[in-house]
Amino acid sequence: MADESSYDWVPDACAIAGIGTTEFTKASGVSVTALAAEASLAAIRDAGLEPSDIDGFVRSDYDETSPAALADSLGITDVGYWGQAGAGGAAPAAMVGQAVAAVRSGLAKNVVVYRALNGRSGRRLGKGVAATGAVGGNSSYLELFSPWGMTSPGQFFAMVTRQHMQKFGLTERTLAEIAMVCRRRANANPAAMMHDRTMELDDYFAARMISSPLRLFDFCLENDGAAAVVVTSAPRARDLAQKPVLIRSVAQSTGTTRIGPGQMYPVLMSDSLTDLPSRRTAERLYERAGLSASDVDVAQLYDCFTITLFLQLADYGFCNQSEAAEFVESGALDLGGAIPVNTAGGQLSESYIHGMNHVLEGVRQIRGTSTGQVEGAEVSLVTSAPPPGTSALLLVAP
Repeated sequence: MADESSYDWVPDACAIAGIGTTEFTKASGVSVTALAAEASLAAIRDAGLEPSDIDGFVRSDYDETSPAALADSLGITDVGYWGQAGAGGAAPAAMVGQAVAAVRSGLAKNVVVYRALNGRSGRRLGKGVAATGAVGGNSSYLELFSPWGMTSPGQFFAMVTRQHMQKFGLTERTLAEIAMVCRRRANANPAAMMHDRTMELDDYFAARMISSPLRLFDFCLENDGAAAVVVTSAPRARDLAQKPVLIRSVAQSTGTTRIGPGQMYPVLMSDSLTDLPSRRTAERLYERAGLSASDVDVAQLYDCFTITLFLQLADYGFCNQSEAAEFVESGALDLGGAIPVNTAGGQLSESYIHGMNHVLEGVRQIRGTSTGQVEGAEVSLVTSAPPPGTSALLLVAP
Protein backbone atom coordinates (compact mmCIF):
# COMPACT_ATOMS: atom_id res chain seq x y z
CA MET A 1 0.00 0.00 0.00
CA ALA A 2 1.38 3.42 -0.97
CA ASP A 3 2.56 5.78 1.74
CA GLU A 4 0.04 8.63 2.07
CA SER A 5 2.94 11.13 2.05
CA SER A 6 3.53 10.20 -1.60
CA TYR A 7 0.33 12.06 -2.45
CA ASP A 8 1.38 15.33 -0.79
CA TRP A 9 1.89 18.43 -2.91
CA VAL A 10 5.48 18.72 -4.17
CA PRO A 11 6.58 22.32 -4.85
CA ASP A 12 8.51 23.09 -8.03
CA ALA A 13 7.99 19.63 -9.53
CA CYS A 14 6.55 21.12 -12.73
CA ALA A 15 7.15 24.23 -14.77
CA ILE A 16 5.65 26.38 -17.49
CA ALA A 17 8.05 26.01 -20.40
CA GLY A 18 6.32 27.95 -23.18
CA ILE A 19 3.71 30.67 -23.65
CA GLY A 20 1.81 31.93 -26.69
CA THR A 21 -1.04 34.21 -27.70
CA THR A 22 -2.86 35.42 -30.76
CA GLU A 23 -3.44 39.07 -31.50
CA PHE A 24 -6.28 40.48 -29.40
CA THR A 25 -8.98 41.98 -31.63
CA LYS A 26 -12.62 43.02 -31.84
CA ALA A 27 -13.21 40.63 -34.75
CA SER A 28 -10.73 37.85 -35.41
CA GLY A 29 -12.35 36.72 -38.66
CA VAL A 30 -11.42 33.11 -37.92
CA SER A 31 -12.87 30.22 -35.92
CA VAL A 32 -12.21 29.68 -32.23
CA THR A 33 -10.31 26.50 -33.17
CA ALA A 34 -8.02 28.51 -35.45
CA LEU A 35 -7.30 30.89 -32.55
CA ALA A 36 -6.58 27.98 -30.20
CA ALA A 37 -4.21 26.41 -32.72
CA GLU A 38 -2.33 29.68 -33.29
CA ALA A 39 -1.79 30.35 -29.59
CA SER A 40 -0.91 26.71 -28.83
CA LEU A 41 1.61 26.50 -31.67
CA ALA A 42 3.20 29.74 -30.45
CA ALA A 43 3.55 28.28 -26.95
CA ILE A 44 4.99 25.03 -28.31
CA ARG A 45 7.53 26.90 -30.43
CA ASP A 46 8.38 29.18 -27.51
CA ALA A 47 9.30 26.10 -25.47
CA GLY A 48 11.48 24.81 -28.29
CA LEU A 49 9.21 21.84 -28.89
CA GLU A 50 7.35 20.42 -31.87
CA PRO A 51 3.64 19.59 -31.97
CA SER A 52 4.59 15.91 -31.99
CA ASP A 53 6.09 16.40 -28.50
CA ILE A 54 2.69 17.29 -27.04
CA ASP A 55 0.74 14.40 -25.54
CA GLY A 56 -1.83 16.22 -23.42
CA PHE A 57 -4.35 19.07 -23.51
CA VAL A 58 -6.38 20.89 -20.86
CA ARG A 59 -9.11 23.36 -21.76
CA SER A 60 -11.75 25.46 -20.02
CA ASP A 61 -15.23 24.05 -19.52
CA TYR A 62 -16.40 27.03 -21.57
CA ASP A 63 -14.03 26.50 -24.50
CA GLU A 64 -15.67 25.65 -27.83
CA THR A 65 -12.53 23.93 -29.16
CA SER A 66 -12.22 20.28 -28.18
CA PRO A 67 -8.79 18.71 -27.58
CA ALA A 68 -9.48 16.45 -30.57
CA ALA A 69 -10.11 19.42 -32.87
CA LEU A 70 -7.01 21.21 -31.60
CA ALA A 71 -4.85 18.10 -31.99
CA ASP A 72 -6.07 17.69 -35.55
CA SER A 73 -5.28 21.34 -36.31
CA LEU A 74 -1.75 20.88 -34.99
CA GLY A 75 -1.18 17.59 -36.82
CA ILE A 76 -1.04 15.54 -33.63
CA THR A 77 -2.36 12.05 -34.30
CA ASP A 78 -2.52 10.68 -30.76
CA VAL A 79 -3.25 12.45 -27.48
CA GLY A 80 -2.63 10.41 -24.34
CA TYR A 81 -4.37 12.78 -21.94
CA TRP A 82 -7.10 15.40 -22.18
CA GLY A 83 -9.05 17.20 -19.49
CA GLN A 84 -10.97 20.32 -18.70
CA ALA A 85 -11.58 22.58 -15.72
CA GLY A 86 -13.82 25.48 -14.92
CA ALA A 87 -16.06 27.15 -14.78
CA GLY A 88 -15.43 30.41 -16.58
CA GLY A 89 -13.00 32.75 -14.90
CA ALA A 90 -12.25 30.22 -12.17
CA ALA A 91 -10.62 27.94 -14.74
CA PRO A 92 -7.11 29.10 -15.84
CA ALA A 93 -5.10 28.41 -12.67
CA ALA A 94 -7.13 25.22 -12.11
CA MET A 95 -6.38 24.19 -15.70
CA VAL A 96 -2.65 24.56 -15.04
CA GLY A 97 -3.13 22.57 -11.85
CA GLN A 98 -4.81 19.78 -13.78
CA ALA A 99 -1.88 19.73 -16.22
CA VAL A 100 0.50 19.45 -13.27
CA ALA A 101 -1.53 16.49 -11.97
CA ALA A 102 -1.33 14.80 -15.37
CA VAL A 103 2.45 15.25 -15.59
CA ARG A 104 3.08 14.21 -11.98
CA SER A 105 0.94 11.08 -12.34
CA GLY A 106 2.64 10.02 -15.56
CA LEU A 107 -0.46 10.48 -17.73
CA ALA A 108 1.35 12.99 -19.94
CA LYS A 109 4.77 14.56 -20.43
CA ASN A 110 4.08 17.87 -22.18
CA VAL A 111 0.62 19.40 -21.76
CA VAL A 112 -0.80 22.40 -23.61
CA VAL A 113 -3.25 24.43 -21.53
CA TYR A 114 -5.37 26.76 -23.67
CA ARG A 115 -8.29 29.17 -23.72
CA ALA A 116 -9.71 30.58 -26.97
CA LEU A 117 -12.82 32.61 -27.64
CA ASN A 118 -14.43 35.01 -30.07
CA GLY A 119 -15.66 36.96 -27.10
CA ARG A 120 -16.78 39.99 -29.04
CA SER A 121 -17.58 38.88 -32.57
CA GLY A 122 -19.10 35.60 -31.36
CA ARG A 123 -20.56 34.61 -28.00
CA ARG A 124 -20.46 37.61 -25.65
CA LEU A 125 -20.21 36.27 -22.12
CA GLY A 126 -21.37 39.46 -20.43
CA LYS A 127 -24.92 39.09 -21.74
CA GLY A 128 -27.71 38.42 -19.32
CA VAL A 129 -28.01 34.74 -18.48
CA ALA A 130 -31.74 34.76 -19.18
CA ALA A 131 -31.03 35.76 -22.77
CA THR A 132 -29.15 32.48 -23.29
CA GLY A 133 -32.16 30.37 -22.35
CA ALA A 134 -30.59 29.17 -19.11
CA VAL A 135 -33.36 30.30 -16.76
CA GLY A 136 -34.49 27.76 -14.17
CA GLY A 137 -33.43 24.19 -13.51
CA ASN A 138 -30.06 22.72 -12.58
CA SER A 139 -30.11 24.57 -9.25
CA SER A 140 -29.42 27.79 -11.14
CA TYR A 141 -31.43 29.98 -8.76
CA LEU A 142 -32.20 32.20 -11.73
CA GLU A 143 -35.92 31.88 -11.19
CA LEU A 144 -35.38 33.94 -8.02
CA PHE A 145 -33.55 36.75 -9.80
CA SER A 146 -34.62 36.93 -13.45
CA PRO A 147 -38.16 38.18 -12.72
CA TRP A 148 -36.60 41.26 -11.14
CA GLY A 149 -34.27 41.89 -14.08
CA MET A 150 -31.09 40.59 -12.44
CA THR A 151 -29.60 38.48 -15.22
CA SER A 152 -26.01 39.61 -15.82
CA PRO A 153 -22.65 39.38 -14.03
CA GLY A 154 -22.40 43.18 -13.92
CA GLN A 155 -25.60 43.41 -11.90
CA PHE A 156 -24.40 40.77 -9.46
CA PHE A 157 -21.06 42.49 -8.86
CA ALA A 158 -22.78 45.86 -8.50
CA MET A 159 -24.58 44.43 -5.46
CA VAL A 160 -21.32 43.09 -4.06
CA THR A 161 -19.75 46.52 -4.57
CA ARG A 162 -22.60 48.30 -2.83
CA GLN A 163 -22.37 46.04 0.21
CA HIS A 164 -18.63 46.63 0.46
CA MET A 165 -19.23 50.39 0.28
CA GLN A 166 -21.69 50.16 3.15
CA LYS A 167 -19.51 47.93 5.35
CA PHE A 168 -15.91 48.89 4.68
CA GLY A 169 -15.74 52.35 3.11
CA LEU A 170 -15.03 51.40 -0.50
CA THR A 171 -15.59 54.45 -2.74
CA GLU A 172 -15.97 55.08 -6.45
CA ARG A 173 -12.57 56.83 -6.27
CA THR A 174 -11.05 53.51 -5.14
CA LEU A 175 -12.50 51.71 -8.15
CA ALA A 176 -11.23 54.49 -10.43
CA GLU A 177 -7.69 53.95 -9.14
CA ILE A 178 -7.86 50.25 -9.99
CA ALA A 179 -9.09 51.01 -13.51
CA MET A 180 -6.38 53.64 -14.04
CA VAL A 181 -3.57 51.38 -12.77
CA CYS A 182 -4.57 48.67 -15.26
CA ARG A 183 -4.84 51.22 -18.06
CA ARG A 184 -1.35 52.61 -17.38
CA ARG A 185 0.10 49.14 -17.66
CA ALA A 186 -1.80 48.55 -20.92
CA ASN A 187 -0.45 51.83 -22.30
CA ALA A 188 3.04 50.34 -21.95
CA ASN A 189 2.04 47.03 -23.55
CA PRO A 190 1.86 47.13 -27.38
CA ALA A 191 -0.20 43.92 -27.43
CA ALA A 192 -2.94 45.37 -25.20
CA MET A 193 -6.34 46.24 -26.62
CA MET A 194 -6.20 49.63 -24.84
CA HIS A 195 -2.54 50.34 -25.60
CA ASP A 196 -3.28 53.69 -27.25
CA ARG A 197 -6.19 54.73 -25.01
CA THR A 198 -5.11 56.65 -21.92
CA MET A 199 -7.41 57.15 -18.93
CA GLU A 200 -7.44 59.94 -16.36
CA LEU A 201 -9.75 60.37 -13.40
CA ASP A 202 -12.12 62.62 -15.35
CA ASP A 203 -12.36 59.99 -18.10
CA TYR A 204 -13.38 57.36 -15.58
CA PHE A 205 -16.13 59.44 -14.01
CA ALA A 206 -17.38 60.70 -17.39
CA ALA A 207 -18.03 57.12 -18.57
CA ARG A 208 -21.63 55.96 -18.52
CA MET A 209 -23.07 54.07 -15.59
CA ILE A 210 -23.79 50.43 -16.47
CA SER A 211 -25.06 48.98 -13.19
CA SER A 212 -24.73 51.42 -10.32
CA PRO A 213 -22.20 51.96 -8.85
CA LEU A 214 -20.21 50.29 -11.68
CA ARG A 215 -19.34 52.39 -14.72
CA LEU A 216 -18.10 51.39 -18.17
CA PHE A 217 -14.45 51.23 -17.11
CA ASP A 218 -15.26 49.00 -14.14
CA PHE A 219 -16.11 46.27 -16.66
CA CYS A 220 -13.57 44.06 -18.43
CA LEU A 221 -13.07 44.12 -22.18
CA GLU A 222 -14.90 41.95 -24.67
CA ASN A 223 -12.59 40.74 -27.42
CA ASP A 224 -11.47 37.83 -29.59
CA GLY A 225 -8.25 35.94 -29.00
CA ALA A 226 -6.49 32.98 -27.41
CA ALA A 227 -3.67 32.21 -24.98
CA ALA A 228 -1.83 28.99 -24.17
CA VAL A 229 1.01 27.60 -22.08
CA VAL A 230 3.04 24.38 -22.09
CA VAL A 231 3.34 22.56 -18.74
CA THR A 232 5.99 19.90 -18.24
CA SER A 233 8.20 18.50 -15.49
CA ALA A 234 10.84 20.79 -14.05
CA PRO A 235 13.74 18.54 -15.17
CA ARG A 236 12.43 18.47 -18.76
CA ALA A 237 11.84 22.22 -18.71
CA ARG A 238 15.49 22.88 -17.85
CA ASP A 239 16.52 21.29 -21.16
CA LEU A 240 14.15 23.40 -23.27
CA ALA A 241 14.49 26.77 -24.97
CA GLN A 242 13.27 29.14 -22.26
CA LYS A 243 14.13 29.82 -18.66
CA PRO A 244 11.70 27.52 -16.81
CA VAL A 245 9.11 29.14 -14.57
CA LEU A 246 8.48 26.78 -11.68
CA ILE A 247 4.98 26.12 -10.36
CA ARG A 248 5.51 26.45 -6.62
CA SER A 249 1.88 25.77 -5.71
CA VAL A 250 -1.67 25.53 -7.03
CA ALA A 251 -4.91 25.74 -5.03
CA GLN A 252 -8.66 25.76 -5.58
CA SER A 253 -11.78 26.31 -3.51
CA THR A 254 -15.50 26.61 -4.04
CA GLY A 255 -18.58 27.31 -1.98
CA THR A 256 -21.21 24.78 -0.97
CA THR A 257 -23.59 25.53 -3.83
CA ARG A 258 -23.57 23.79 -7.19
CA ILE A 259 -21.90 25.60 -10.07
CA GLY A 260 -24.29 25.80 -12.98
CA PRO A 261 -25.76 28.33 -15.42
CA GLY A 262 -26.55 30.68 -12.55
CA GLN A 263 -23.22 30.02 -10.86
CA MET A 264 -22.78 33.47 -9.28
CA TYR A 265 -26.28 33.92 -7.94
CA PRO A 266 -26.14 31.55 -4.94
CA VAL A 267 -23.53 33.90 -3.45
CA LEU A 268 -26.28 36.51 -3.22
CA MET A 269 -28.14 34.18 -0.87
CA SER A 270 -25.23 33.85 1.58
CA ASP A 271 -24.85 35.82 4.80
CA SER A 272 -22.11 37.99 3.35
CA LEU A 273 -21.39 38.96 -0.24
CA THR A 274 -17.79 39.69 0.72
CA ASP A 275 -16.94 36.29 2.25
CA LEU A 276 -15.60 34.51 -0.81
CA PRO A 277 -13.75 31.22 -1.54
CA SER A 278 -10.64 33.16 -2.58
CA ARG A 279 -9.71 33.42 1.11
CA ARG A 280 -9.62 29.65 1.48
CA THR A 281 -7.77 29.30 -1.81
CA ALA A 282 -5.12 31.71 -0.54
CA GLU A 283 -4.66 29.74 2.66
CA ARG A 284 -4.11 26.49 0.74
CA LEU A 285 -1.87 28.18 -1.81
CA TYR A 286 0.50 29.73 0.71
CA GLU A 287 0.59 26.62 2.90
CA ARG A 288 1.57 24.40 -0.03
CA ALA A 289 4.20 26.89 -1.15
CA GLY A 290 5.67 27.54 2.30
CA LEU A 291 5.27 31.24 1.53
CA SER A 292 3.09 34.15 2.61
CA ALA A 293 1.69 37.30 1.03
CA SER A 294 4.83 39.20 2.08
CA ASP A 295 6.89 36.96 -0.25
CA VAL A 296 4.83 37.86 -3.35
CA ASP A 297 6.57 40.37 -5.63
CA VAL A 298 3.84 40.86 -8.24
CA ALA A 299 0.23 39.72 -8.66
CA GLN A 300 -2.10 39.13 -11.59
CA LEU A 301 -5.49 39.38 -9.89
CA TYR A 302 -8.61 38.31 -11.75
CA ASP A 303 -10.38 41.47 -12.88
CA CYS A 304 -13.58 40.83 -14.75
CA PHE A 305 -14.62 43.95 -12.82
CA THR A 306 -12.66 46.42 -10.71
CA ILE A 307 -14.48 45.10 -7.65
CA THR A 308 -13.25 41.52 -8.17
CA LEU A 309 -9.65 42.69 -8.06
CA PHE A 310 -10.42 44.79 -4.99
CA LEU A 311 -12.03 41.91 -3.07
CA GLN A 312 -8.96 39.72 -3.48
CA LEU A 313 -6.50 42.17 -1.91
CA ALA A 314 -7.59 41.24 1.61
CA ASP A 315 -8.27 37.59 0.82
CA TYR A 316 -4.71 37.08 -0.43
CA GLY A 317 -3.24 38.88 2.56
CA PHE A 318 -2.02 42.16 1.11
CA CYS A 319 -4.08 44.32 3.49
CA ASN A 320 -6.93 44.16 5.97
CA GLN A 321 -10.44 44.36 4.54
CA SER A 322 -11.23 47.52 6.49
CA GLU A 323 -8.06 49.18 5.13
CA ALA A 324 -8.30 47.97 1.53
CA ALA A 325 -9.73 51.20 0.08
CA GLU A 326 -7.01 53.30 1.67
CA PHE A 327 -4.43 50.74 0.52
CA VAL A 328 -5.52 51.07 -3.12
CA GLU A 329 -5.70 54.85 -3.07
CA SER A 330 -2.17 55.04 -1.60
CA GLY A 331 -0.73 53.82 -4.92
CA ALA A 332 0.04 50.34 -3.60
CA LEU A 333 -1.05 48.60 -6.83
CA ASP A 334 1.14 50.54 -9.26
CA LEU A 335 4.74 49.81 -10.23
CA GLY A 336 6.87 50.68 -7.25
CA GLY A 337 3.96 50.12 -4.89
CA ALA A 338 3.51 47.50 -2.19
CA ILE A 339 2.08 44.93 -4.62
CA PRO A 340 2.08 45.79 -8.35
CA VAL A 341 -0.90 44.18 -10.06
CA ASN A 342 -1.99 43.26 -13.59
CA THR A 343 1.21 44.48 -15.15
CA ALA A 344 0.13 43.85 -18.76
CA GLY A 345 -3.17 45.70 -18.28
CA GLY A 346 -5.32 42.83 -17.05
CA GLN A 347 -8.74 42.00 -18.38
CA LEU A 348 -9.80 45.59 -17.81
CA SER A 349 -7.32 46.95 -20.37
CA GLU A 350 -5.15 44.24 -21.99
CA SER A 351 -7.51 41.45 -23.06
CA TYR A 352 -10.31 39.28 -21.78
CA ILE A 353 -9.26 35.67 -22.29
CA HIS A 354 -11.10 34.54 -19.16
CA GLY A 355 -7.93 35.22 -17.17
CA MET A 356 -5.62 32.96 -19.19
CA ASN A 357 -3.68 36.09 -20.18
CA HIS A 358 -2.93 36.55 -16.46
CA VAL A 359 -1.10 33.21 -16.41
CA LEU A 360 1.09 34.31 -19.31
CA GLU A 361 1.88 37.65 -17.67
CA GLY A 362 2.79 35.84 -14.47
CA VAL A 363 5.32 33.84 -16.49
CA ARG A 364 6.74 36.96 -18.16
CA GLN A 365 7.35 38.56 -14.79
CA ILE A 366 9.50 35.61 -13.68
CA ARG A 367 11.27 35.55 -17.04
CA GLY A 368 11.92 39.30 -16.76
CA THR A 369 10.25 40.07 -20.10
CA SER A 370 7.11 41.99 -19.08
CA THR A 371 6.38 45.44 -20.48
CA GLY A 372 5.53 46.34 -16.87
CA GLN A 373 8.43 44.48 -15.33
CA VAL A 374 8.82 44.44 -11.55
CA GLU A 375 12.55 44.55 -10.92
CA GLY A 376 13.86 41.32 -9.40
CA ALA A 377 10.48 39.58 -9.38
CA GLU A 378 10.94 36.03 -8.07
CA VAL A 379 7.42 35.16 -6.81
CA SER A 380 4.42 35.82 -9.02
CA LEU A 381 0.80 35.26 -7.92
CA VAL A 382 -1.91 34.50 -10.50
CA THR A 383 -5.56 34.25 -9.48
CA SER A 384 -8.64 33.02 -11.29
CA ALA A 385 -11.99 34.49 -10.13
CA PRO A 386 -13.24 35.08 -6.58
CA PRO A 387 -16.84 33.64 -6.52
CA PRO A 388 -18.21 31.03 -6.33
CA GLY A 389 -15.23 28.84 -7.30
CA THR A 390 -11.68 30.11 -7.50
CA SER A 391 -8.15 28.91 -8.23
CA ALA A 392 -4.66 30.37 -8.01
CA LEU A 393 -0.99 29.75 -8.82
CA LEU A 394 2.30 30.80 -7.33
CA LEU A 395 5.05 30.91 -9.96
CA VAL A 396 8.69 31.24 -8.94
CA ALA A 397 12.12 31.63 -10.46
CA PRO A 398 14.30 28.52 -10.72
